[in-house]
Amino acid sequence: MLSIELVTDAFGRVNAAVHSVLRDAGSEFLTFRPDPEANTVAWLIWHLTRVQDDHLAELRGGEQVWTGEGWAERFALPFDPAATGYGQSPDEVAAVRPGSALLAGYHDAVHARTLAYLGTLAEADFARIVDTRWTPPVTLGVRLVSVIADDLQHVGQAAYVRGMAERAGR
Repeated sequence: MLSIELVTDAFGRVNAAVHSVLRDAGSEFLTFRPDPEANTVAWLIWHLTRVQDDHLAELRGGEQVWTGEGWAERFALPFDPAATGYGQSPDEVAAVRPGSALLAGYHDAVHARTLAYLGTLAEADFARIVDTRWTPPVTLGVRLVSVIADDLQHVGQAAYVRGMAERAGR
């Protein structure tokens, strides 16, 4: 199996897991917090999608789906459109309150753009250096695996919070 097939499969698994977490999710569930400083399902899904969008746009050398397709306006969040969620405060986490359809729509748009980009790659591209700020320098393949790992961690956290919300009767 080629690297492109593996990476495409992995991003497909992230997409399926996001949809599983969001299935039949109302606003009370999406904003459930196990404690006052915990991340919500809504924030976790928004954040993992923002990171994927941000990192893949940089790799493609193009605009993010978030700003280029009007998702920032649709979400109408009270912070800079460049925000991806990294380092946000509990109050900023609480401000992310979209419905499941909006979250799923944005994630699907990013997923489609990701798959389109992956379709342009050749096997040799995975060895290309994309970030020299690290030792060793980061290759395209390593960056893609990093995004997948981050996405899977956050969607797993969202699934866990979903389970906690369900046990709490949300």
